[in-house]
Amino acid sequence: MEERNHSSITSFILLGFTTGPKLQLLLFMVFTLAYVTTLVSNITLIVVIRCSSHLHTPMYFFTGNLSFLDLWYSSVYTPKILLNCISEDKSISFAGCAAQFFVSGGLAYTEYYLLTVMAYSWYMAISNPLLYTAAMSKKLCMGLVAASYLSGFANSALITSHASTLSFCDANIINDFFCDPSPLMKLSCNMTDSYQALLYFTLTANIILPSMLTLTSYASILAAIPKTHLAEGQRKAFSTCATYLTTVTIYYGSILFIYTRPSSTYILGRDKMVFVFYKVMIPMLNPFIYSLRDQEVKEVLKRLVKRQTAS
Repeated sequence: MEERNHSSITSFILLGFTTGPKLQLLLFMVFTLAYVTTLVSNITLIVVIRCSSHLHTPMYFFTGNLSFLDLWYSSVYTPKILLNCISEDKSISFAGCAAQFFVSGGLAYTEYYLLTVMAYSWYMAISNPLLYTAAMSKKLCMGLVAASYLSGFANSALITSHASTLSFCDANIINDFFCDPSPLMKLSCNMTDSYQALLYFTLTANIILPSMLTLTSYASILAAIPKTHLAEGQRKAFSTCATYLTTVTIYYGSILFIYTRPSSTYILGRDKMVFVFYKVMIPMLNPFIYSLRDQEVKEVLKRLVKRQTAS
């Protein structure tokens, strides 16, 4: 077979989940509902935080940025998934695949860092509540968010630039619903040790290290909770911490499950469901987990709704 490099491949075919028309229609409805919920919940949370001066605190500042990330992260994948469910043309251009690869990677890496920052911020709020606002100044918060974006997209640019040198040897069918290192590695016929080493370095720097720091912060929070004086405060803090800890554990666990295994062990049907969970479902659930169930946010939302209704 004559070998072709990536320059002769102008597009990829995304097989998605199924070719059955009825199941595709069902998936279209499910993903549409998930995407609309993601858009509404995250935009609502951003507006609520923006419109209420009571929520202009470091933690809500980070939460608003998380919603902004989830809004765009879901938008990188879901519209293409919806289009593939109702269209016979399931192709994506090489440039489109590279763009999806770069933007999704940048947003994902940024979110890993931001979750670490949020965990540390909450630890400061629990352990030093009187000094929290002074310690987490507006300038520091903005710097931490900017550093998260810069680190995330710099790492994504590095991975994408190296991925663009891969050859695919006449293979352009991706048995998945998006462009990602996992399916592209299976297609490539010139996967080098240096590129795999780069992937493992990126995995360590952007996923394993942030997850360890995040879990360490939550462990410190659990240790600091008994030192709070109010029993009601202890109960609420423990409940919130347990929820957040469970969420990040599942989130990081699903990511590590995908990216820490050899490509030869991938089982695409199973892995597709894991991908859907953390790329589509997590952005939808995060606003409810981190803020929309918070009583203070609920009160602000009620006031905004009443104000709009009265006008």
